[in-house]
Amino acid sequence: MEDLPSIKRWIVFYPIYINSKKTLAEGRRISTSKACENPTCVEIGDCCNYLKLPYVIEVDKAYPRDFMQRGRVRVLIKKEDGTFFNSEVNSRKQLMLRVAELVPKHHGRTSKKQEPLASSSTGQSSKSGKGGKKKK
Repeated sequence: MEDLPSIKRWIVFYPIYINSKKTLAEGRRISTSKACENPTCVEIGDCCNYLKLPYVIEVDKAYPRDFMQRGRVRVLIKKEDGTFFNSEVNSRKQLMLRVAELVPKHHGRTSKKQEPLASSSTGQSSKSGKGGKKKK
């Protein structure tokens, strides 16, 4: 990519901002009808890549209101000359709405299928324990 400004000036995007499972008080920033369920930093990064926006995933950072929520994404939506990288994303809110729309279509979510367990397909018993005779 071309010369990009310091990442300190980029927009900070926590996955909790678009998580439909969270409340406004917990940090959600868009309506639940437009939000998606449990997004990850990698999914958000892939969506930014799809939108042709420069991004950096910071895995070691935590959300201030809930330090158990690890990771955030820094996104650059505006070039140094003031033009936008993507004409349809020209604010934080539009970025959140667009990413929340794309995350459910992410290839990692759509390609997951339930596979049968290997032990049940071989005909082995799934019981565990010592075995033996039970006391009456």
